Amino acid sequence: MTRQFLGSELSATENQPADALFQIIPCGLEATVSYGTGTRKGPEAILKASDQLERNVQGFEPCQQGIFTHSELDCTQPIEQVMQDLRDLTADISAKGHIPVTLGGEHSVSYGAVMGVLDALHQKGESLGIVQIDAHADFRVAYQGHHHSHASVMHLLAEAGLPIVSLGVRALSTEEELARTKHGVIAHDGPMLVRNNISQIELPDDFPENIYVTFDVDGLDPSVIAATGTPVPGGLGFYQSLDLVESTLKGRRCVGIDLTELAPVEGLTSNDFTAALICYTLMAFAAKTATK
Repeated sequence: MTRQFLGSELSATENQPADALFQIIPCGLEATVSYGTGTRKGPEAILKASDQLERNVQGFEPCQQGIFTHSELDCTQPIEQVMQDLRDLTADISAKGHIPVTLGGEHSVSYGAVMGVLDALHQKGESLGIVQIDAHADFRVAYQGHHHSHASVMHLLAEAGLPIVSLGVRALSTEEELARTKHGVIAHDGPMLVRNNISQIELPDDFPENIYVTFDVDGLDPSVIAATGTPVPGGLGFYQSLDLVESTLKGRRCVGIDLTELAPVEGLTSNDFTAALICYTLMAFAAKTATK
């Protein structure tokens, strides 16, 4: 049986697949990593750590609106099939009015997860924008021969026409910087945010009402989470990252979430717990927007 997010904290009525607002999708894909390994173990580590969470987070209990954890996707398949399976599942979840929460796995999983949500919204004539927390731009055309690479996922999504707000980036190539500009990415990079202690931003009025949050844990400073494939110093603080995301959701609706790039290290369970807490806090933000 699949371990459930929040585990024994959930009542029977809060853990029903047909009714739960939040639908957790474990997707431990590790196919294109280019430095540290271990992201395939991320979903299980987050689910295990979630057993230690309190129901209440920042004065809110998102679990009251239901959390159901699906069986882990088969990531032994070719990456294109994993993407399609994930896309189909998030599209189905979104079409039913639920919020998919994908647990990676490497950041490439965001492509399938986001495109499924977009498919469902297009059926209703609605648009989607992305809020990205990340140390890296992930805007390469391809990387090390991989089209669906963790280093190119945001470029693929931009090519699909999705507007992007990027928060915390502090490692990018010249080519990526040019490509971000070409695609109109709204970039609030790490050095500016951290040096000026900025924790609130305002999105343009014409940015889509529906927001998908993709949270790569390497966007955080390694002092917060070090267990990730490509850590970069000078990152966002715990509360700073969450405050930034929450500020982007003002007057908008969060319709999808993913948390990626946790590479658990044996004995360092604080990293797993921090990732689980971030995930649950993002659910709290989404639940608040769903009640508007």
